[in-house]
Amino acid sequence: MIFLAVDIGGTFTDLIAYDQEKQSFLQAKSLTTPHDPVEGILACMRKADIAVPTVGHFIHGSTTAINTLIERKGANVGLIVTRGTRDVYLIGRGNRPDAYNIMFNRPTPLLPRSAIHEVNERMYASGAVRESLDEGQLREICARLKEQGVDAVAVCFLHAYANPEHERAAGKIVQELLPDAYVSLSHEILREYREYERISTTVVNSYIGPKVGGYVRNLQTRLAARDFRGELAIMQSNGGVMAPSTAVKRPVMMMESGPVGGIIAGAQVGKALGYKDVVSFDMGGTTAKASLVRDGEPAMAEGYYVGGYASGHPVMMPVVDVVEVGAGGGSIAWIDEVGALKVGPRSAGADPGPICYRLGGKQPTITDANVILGRIGAEDFLGGEMRLDRDGAMAGMKSVIAEPLHMDTIAAARAVIQIAIAKMSLAVREVSVAKGYDPRDFAMVASGGAGPPHAVTVARELNIPTVIIPRFPSHFSALGMVMTDERHDFVRTYFSELGIADFDILRRIAREMREEARGHVSKDKEMSAQVLFDLRYVGQEFALQIPVPDEQIESGDVAAIRASFDAMHEHRYAHSSSVERIEIINVRLVALGKRTKLALPDIAGGGEAPKPASRQVVFDDNLAVTASVYARDELRRGQHVDGPALVVEYGTTTVVFPGDSLDVADTGELIISVRSA
Repeated sequence: MIFLAVDIGGTFTDLIAYDQEKQSFLQAKSLTTPHDPVEGILACMRKADIAVPTVGHFIHGSTTAINTLIERKGANVGLIVTRGTRDVYLIGRGNRPDAYNIMFNRPTPLLPRSAIHEVNERMYASGAVRESLDEGQLREICARLKEQGVDAVAVCFLHAYANPEHERAAGKIVQELLPDAYVSLSHEILREYREYERISTTVVNSYIGPKVGGYVRNLQTRLAARDFRGELAIMQSNGGVMAPSTAVKRPVMMMESGPVGGIIAGAQVGKALGYKDVVSFDMGGTTAKASLVRDGEPAMAEGYYVGGYASGHPVMMPVVDVVEVGAGGGSIAWIDEVGALKVGPRSAGADPGPICYRLGGKQPTITDANVILGRIGAEDFLGGEMRLDRDGAMAGMKSVIAEPLHMDTIAAARAVIQIAIAKMSLAVREVSVAKGYDPRDFAMVASGGAGPPHAVTVARELNIPTVIIPRFPSHFSALGMVMTDERHDFVRTYFSELGIADFDILRRIAREMREEARGHVSKDKEMSAQVLFDLRYVGQEFALQIPVPDEQIESGDVAAIRASFDAMHEHRYAHSSSVERIEIINVRLVALGKRTKLALPDIAGGGEAPKPASRQVVFDDNLAVTASVYARDELRRGQHVDGPALVVEYGTTTVVFPGDSLDVADTGELIISVRSA
């Protein structure tokens, strides 16, 4: 049986598989096919010589959801809300994220005001009914939505998080009268207070639902047509996987399904090597991502803005905390109107790609710059499958960048990479320094096809002393998908001071969420669940998530829960107060379905160290120096390599600068000591 994972990125589709019978890993890359992403998946399977019927477990991560939203290519959505709340979604929050930017614009809503309809109904925050749902009026609204030609409908009633009775009734009527429309009910997506964020999350789910749902169903159909009889799972933004049926219903959970796999794997690799605190750095073809791992656990956020805080769309769903910048191997170098050199965020993507790909690209990219500098070999890219055009890259860099800026072509290529390094360093600073952590206390786990060539330079900028290049780095996100468990997150708003909280209600909420979780976790998986309370001091705006053992909920042990909160507040903010009143805001439940874990096979040890080849490479100035070139699959555990050196493997090249050194771990990871840091 084969365990297989596929990660679709903006430039490449990555496949990694483990053949249980042969106890070996298979990997493949193919250019992403935006017109039909499934074609890229099937091309990878053909390259790896994997027959579909032999696949027992198929885990898939995709950028389809986030690209649909960012490119605004989603459905025509209608929104139904409680009378009096029509403009909540359009007004949003009153804060101004970029206070000194006179050109600042608020996020553009995904639907016009004419597509928002009010219906008579009202719940109290307690969940008691104040005004019954006007079903006749709702039927009239459905008729108007049909005239407007909507493809999807979002229903978000006031206080439906406390009592979803009216939303359930409305959902049945909408599905009866608009049978072809995709319908999202807010209580099925998010049972948490904060009206604007809840509406936005529900609208986003409906906006991307038809396209993402169609893609998932298309994948299922085409695999079934090739006799696939295994388990298909979809990667979520929270670092777990879910069933395809859940992905079709809650596609908003897929927003960051691609990069989080690498973060999960980075946490596990760091922990195995004795580094519990790591920075996960993933640079692909379109973007670079950074995330923090503390004590072996990725940092989580309970919501984020798709497209950026200033002008993005809020999505209040648990997500691995990732900072993303538009700097990938395919990011285009260009000169702005005042003559300044810029890199990204536009990307050459898979079509036409960088100039050196020989696919028609005319704009120089970061990959072209690396080929010019000799850091990426023109003859050994993708194991020799794809010969790169260094002369074409040189000519493009010269005409588009070097000549207009009156620079040498080599200097221009170095400048392109230096600007990209500055952007990526800011992303790492945002997940570390900006949150009170010293990067010098962390190791960096670098992955992605473009991660190993740039990781040491980013680490040097931040004085990070150790860089770890894991095995299969260019397929690391896909590898992380194979390593992850099934995960589902649930939340219920319950507001009360902790000292007077009704633990009968809290026990009932926890029990109901467990029952809901069992309906989502695959029947063949053993389920474990953790309850958390969102707690804060009275008067605070933001809460801390405190894990609460079942026995503390059953016994109503307020003192123990309080002590846990005070301890975490002290740890996070360096102060706490045992006399201040605290309040509970939400009850959360994280349910895990345990999946089979795969162990990477050991690498060979002993024997004669391989003799390196050599190549002329430009490092810290414009002069080329001779660097040793090693094939990674020939390295032995315990082997030591001094820079300048390159380690070449399928999909990427690790660059070791002069003064730095590399050691091969027993399990095959490359551990680089950044002496210059």
